[in-house]
Amino acid sequence: MPLLTRISGPRDLDRLAPEQLTELAGEIRSFLIDAVARTGGHLGPNLGVVELTIALHRVFDSPADSILWDTGHQSYVHKLITGRKDFSALRAKDGLSGYPSRAESEHDVIENSHASTVLGWADGLAKANQLRGRDQHVVAVTGDGALTGGMAWEALNNIAAAKDRPLVIVVNDNERSYSPTIGGLASHLATLRTTDGYERFLARGKQMLNRTPVVGRPLYGTLHGAKKGLKDVIAPQGMFEDLGLKYVGPIDGHDIQALESALQRAKRFGGPVIVHCLTEKGRGYRPAREDEADQFHSVGVIHPDTGLPVSASGADWTSVFGEEILKLGHEREDIVAITAAMLRPVGLHGFAEAFPDRVYDVGIAEQHGAVSAAGLATGGLHPVFAVYATFLNRAFDQLLMDVALHRCGVTFVLDRAGVTGPDGASHHGMWDMSILQCVPGLRLAAPRDADQLRAQLREAVEVEDAPTVVRYSRGKVGAPVPAVGTVGGMDVLRRADADRPDVLLVSIGALAPVCLEAAELLGRQGITTTVVDPRWVKPVDPELPGLAIRHRVVVTVEDNSRAGGVGSAIAQALRDAEVDIPLRDFGIPPRFLGHGSRDQVLAEVGLTAPDIARQVTGLVSRLDGRYDEAAAPSRLSTD
Repeated sequence: MPLLTRISGPRDLDRLAPEQLTELAGEIRSFLIDAVARTGGHLGPNLGVVELTIALHRVFDSPADSILWDTGHQSYVHKLITGRKDFSALRAKDGLSGYPSRAESEHDVIENSHASTVLGWADGLAKANQLRGRDQHVVAVTGDGALTGGMAWEALNNIAAAKDRPLVIVVNDNERSYSPTIGGLASHLATLRTTDGYERFLARGKQMLNRTPVVGRPLYGTLHGAKKGLKDVIAPQGMFEDLGLKYVGPIDGHDIQALESALQRAKRFGGPVIVHCLTEKGRGYRPAREDEADQFHSVGVIHPDTGLPVSASGADWTSVFGEEILKLGHEREDIVAITAAMLRPVGLHGFAEAFPDRVYDVGIAEQHGAVSAAGLATGGLHPVFAVYATFLNRAFDQLLMDVALHRCGVTFVLDRAGVTGPDGASHHGMWDMSILQCVPGLRLAAPRDADQLRAQLREAVEVEDAPTVVRYSRGKVGAPVPAVGTVGGMDVLRRADADRPDVLLVSIGALAPVCLEAAELLGRQGITTTVVDPRWVKPVDPELPGLAIRHRVVVTVEDNSRAGGVGSAIAQALRDAEVDIPLRDFGIPPRFLGHGSRDQVLAEVGLTAPDIARQVTGLVSRLDGRYDEAAAPSRLSTD
């Protein structure tokens, strides 16, 4: 019987002999390769933490002891050990989340997927345990690039202030986040990785001096008192010790016995301890280890034997951006690029190959990236900061007070904006068009197709006296959506055949095909509709109120939160222009959305053509005084 079938909870690990633990680790890797190949997901990081996760659950008693994961994408092994073995719908609707999930298990303390936060969580939990008199341990697993974030060091500064507060920090040091980790801290950890002989050196010295008559023991005592200085020469873990943190390591992160020994020592210490573990991302899977780009950090559906994609993917939004920024790089020497540890995922790898001196990877440090961009702009360059929309939230203050206040020409390119799908609540990019509305001078573009992305990116980098933002969706980019005319700076996508049409439908970004389909369905109900794409959604086009007054109803559709979004901004613009007509805004309700495919999540919140058409039909019918709610169809056919 496979050992994995005998594991339904962490305490089942206690009954296994050391050689069985090694066998179990192999079974877990085989399971992950097979399961994630079928669904896609974060494969490489989880292959690297198999032994570490086993050791953690043998030494600590979850959930009484809190094991916190940063980042949460390396928690698949943790899910298996805590009894979650159905990976058939991983990251799909009604299936397992790709991150820790409180709804799934009491062993998941935090739903952590924005990196560098776990040490702050651990600090707070350890303080709470101390004040409540609870004899429980807090274990924070960080790494996979998370220590490049400034929040981690802010937390370490506070953690170190309490010498008697138990807290174990496990650094999963795989030299990577998405791609190879860079920066001063990465160099420091690399130095530590080369000094695993330090403890053996000290032990041999002790043995030799203790055998030396008369002066041996006193001399050893003197040298041991100089331990701090010796360590700084041989293994500069003194940086951690200067903070007041006990340091253990480096430890082979694939040696379960060595891991357990180190974790047991840390557990007994009674204060904050760092356990430094060396792991290999993609461990045990040759296609992952041979993938120099990101060692299968995240994969789609692949052949488990070869690691190759099952089906070829078409052009996506990210690749369109990558191609266009490369062209701009050749045309303009002042354009530089910034990434927060995601060079390839945001499409900057081509630019980096062509212009290695004009790309800056700041690590998982979006705040620093934004301020650095302001400095680059002040120095006469035009920075393009490419980042996932959900991660721009972390740099809002810097965008507001450093970039916008100083009128710096910085372009922020937001990948995976709107509903993203399988990564769930923390990764839906549904906040950006709301939080950016209040930034003075900022200009925000929402391209509807690849041609518009290319054009609006070029327009954005021409602005030198204010921040600009270009946001686009995740995944494949659809067919071009041609304009049939213009009004001001807006593209007209559909003209209504009427002197005063019923509906002005304002389509935002990638939802243009949905809006055109909704207009077609409305037409079948005898409701005339004009569809426009504002292209630049902040500021509101000054021609929009004049266009709106020529219609009976205004409808806005956006892949963003309805709270404070584009619909709200357009409503304000209509009020300011004293245009008093009904407005209905369609968008994402102000709640956290789960994981599933993009289409499933859009349907869940009513952002489909039939749902929009049904509600607009009811609105127009009420204006006509002929709406019978009881008789209204629940859904319009798309046939």
